[in-house]
This record gives sequence, C-alpha cells and structure tokens, in this order.
Amino acid sequence: MRKIIYGVHQSLDGFIEGPNGEFDWPEMGPELSAYSLAQCDRAGAFLYGRRVWEFMAAYWPQAESISDHPHDLAFAPIWRRTPKVVVSRTLTAAEHGARVVGGGDLGKEVTALKEQPGGDLLLNGGAGAAGALTDLGLVDEYQIFVHPVVLGGGKPVFSVPGRLNLHLVESRTFDGRSVLLRYRRAD
Repeated sequence: MRKIIYGVHQSLDGFIEGPNGEFDWPEMGPELSAYSLAQCDRAGAFLYGRRVWEFMAAYWPQAESISDHPHDLAFAPIWRRTPKVVVSRTLTAAEHGARVVGGGDLGKEVTALKEQPGGDLLLNGGAGAAGALTDLGLVDEYQIFVHPVVLGGGKPVFSVPGRLNLHLVESRTFDGRSVLLRYRRAD
C-alpha cells in the first residue's frame, strides 16, 4: 500500500505562514532542493488542500516565465507530469488534470488512492488537508522542514484536535540552515 507523506516547511516557532499569510521565508538551498526534487520525482501523486492547490496551479504551469531559480526550473516539469489530487469539500473539478476528492467520504476516497499501485502520495504544505487526513489516520509520515526564522504568529503547522504520537525516524540538516524532522505515526 502506498504511504501518504506530509511534507511541510515551518518556522522555528512552529508556523507555516506568517501573521499576514506570508510564505516568503523558506529557502531552497542546493541540498534541500536536491532532496525535495528526488522525492518529488519518485512520487506517485501530489496531494494538496484547496488553498495550496490554488497557489500551485497558478504558479507551476508557467514557472519558467516567472522565475529563474534553479529549484523552480527543475521542479516545474516534475509538477506538470506528476498526477495531482486536490482534497476539498468545495471544489468539484480542478485544472491541469487534477482529481478532486473530499466531496463524499474522504476516508474511503483517500484509502482507495493509497491502495492503487505506484509511488507514495506527497501531501504538500497547508494544515487543513493534513489535519483532516491525520484525523482519519491516513498520514503515514511527517516530514517537517524547520527554517531558521521566527514569525511571531500565523498559521500553526498542525491543526489536529488531540494528541498525535509520533516516532522520530530521521533528522538531517540541509545547507547549514534547515533541519528535516522525519516522523512516522506511532500505531
């Protein structure tokens, strides 16, 4: 069965967005970029909540005309060719060949995705979809990339109603700046 891996960038004080929704602080140095690109290239599909999907769908189809950052130039073709799934209660369709789930029984829909053959499902950014899938026990691994910035407020990385017990399986630094904390669910 495929795993759902939640990958998220957070500030040192535990936020994924600043107080005004800003997300201009994560830095994709060469080591972090290489790790991310390799993982994305192996993915069976990308999973997004609606808000993150809207950002991704507006940027990645035309990234080469917006950015000359090496990471962006390398990721854009991976994003375009990788299947995409949007978790949403409000959307019924999405562009760029994405499939929408969540209008019915989210647990059954996502479990069916996990049971399909192929690479792991990467759930990127956002707290809403991650919280919903965590509540259903469907997230298998959490990859939290901690960046050396204190935002002083904003949206917290987790929005789950209760305790979540995890096991640390790896910690790693990238570019002398960011730290990966990789956890698996404690069953």
